[in-house]
Amino acid sequence: MHTTLMEPKDWARTEFGGADLGDRRRTDRLLRVAASLCRQSHGTLPGSFPDWSELKAAYRLLERANVRYEDILAPHVARVCRECREPGEYLLLEDTTELDFTSHEAARDLGRIGDDGGRGLWLHSTLATRIEGWNERHEPRATVLGLAAQRCWARTTPTIGRGKEKMNKRLARDRESQRWAAATEQIGRPPDGVRWTYVADRESDIYEVFIRCQEHQWDFIVRASQARALSQEDGSVFEVVAVAPVLGRFTLELRSRPKRVIRPNRKGQRRRVRLAHPARTVELEVRACTVELRGPWRPGGWLRPRTVNVEEVREVNPLDGDEPIHWVLLTTWPCQSLDQGLRVVKAYSRRWLIEEYHKCLKTGTRIQDSQLSSSRSIKALLGILAVAAVRLLNRKLLALASPQEPVVSGEVGEEVLAILEAHYGRPSGGWTHQSLLTGVAKLGGFPGRKGDGSPGWLTLWRGWDLLMTMVRGFELAQEQRCG
Repeated sequence: MHTTLMEPKDWARTEFGGADLGDRRRTDRLLRVAASLCRQSHGTLPGSFPDWSELKAAYRLLERANVRYEDILAPHVARVCRECREPGEYLLLEDTTELDFTSHEAARDLGRIGDDGGRGLWLHSTLATRIEGWNERHEPRATVLGLAAQRCWARTTPTIGRGKEKMNKRLARDRESQRWAAATEQIGRPPDGVRWTYVADRESDIYEVFIRCQEHQWDFIVRASQARALSQEDGSVFEVVAVAPVLGRFTLELRSRPKRVIRPNRKGQRRRVRLAHPARTVELEVRACTVELRGPWRPGGWLRPRTVNVEEVREVNPLDGDEPIHWVLLTTWPCQSLDQGLRVVKAYSRRWLIEEYHKCLKTGTRIQDSQLSSSRSIKALLGILAVAAVRLLNRKLLALASPQEPVVSGEVGEEVLAILEAHYGRPSGGWTHQSLLTGVAKLGGFPGRKGDGSPGWLTLWRGWDLLMTMVRGFELAQEQRCG
């Protein structure tokens, strides 16, 4: 079910209508709050609810002890999991991010984030995407269905210094790392005719992840971070794949991505600085082999070996100053030929969608601007905005996947198109997904020239915020004229 272009009221009813909050009146209020936040999310409720009675009702709802984040999110997760059981191929992308509320000193029950100097929440998401097909370059055409699982928590346990806790004691207790691939146990096994593939970055290189995926009949593509030993031969996965036969070469377009470096500030103190890797096209060489991983020791004994395919993707002749691409991927997908190897790396490269989702949640919906008084009420608000971020992400992806598909006025509202036409004129070919996205971004300061690429979330949010203010002014003028 595609909810991206639904009217806010219909979207709210579809995504949250089945929420069990203990009282139907609370669910009805949730639908009204969700529809309002869908139209115009400021992170802070006063910016999204100009009417005092509606604002007060939203506060009352989110601060109730029996209105839980998990219950708000449940209908959306259930819908996505149902859709994932339709015949086809799916990529389930996982990643963790932090929600920073350090400046919100009045909020209660927050936990440690970053280097333990900040306050906030941790968020782990499983984003479900459906592969609609593959092009001639072996790239998957994926559509985002939504969240198949999500977990939010505050890190309140004391910090344990590196090396101060014995391994057997650490492995015997609950650990945050157990979140990786936990969705396999929540969602279960795929039905016949369905293929689920778990995709995650290096932090997910944990032996239990491979066990969970294989026991629940999920495929996986995980970027390796550990020099895992092999059970039948000397050397590690890195050493063995480095001398494996070359399958071939190909080019890949890399999107711009963040880069963190350590630099001293004016006082000579070390601090992390976030820079950006520019987008570029690289030539890559592919090698692959099949190995049997030696099972690590755990309390109770050694885990049994697991057979996986290993694929290395290494940049050929990198330019000076550029960080060369070097991925080693552990997977259950076949990669004996170049075409098979390309499908593995192109599927893994879709992992950027989960990063884009978290960016959309933080910059698009501005969840970190919330001034609610406790982590519980912040999480209740997150239950709505986490789903709204899926809608925002899909709007941007529609402009990339089907840029020339026409937009019907009923999908976004006649007032929206009228305001954009008053500013920029009607596009020669009519309104399309691409021209609509560009028009909204221009209101936010996006130049919209040929070489400017795709607008970022901050620009899109500014444009949409201004557009919704104009729409509200237009509606008030119409009400006064009719009155």
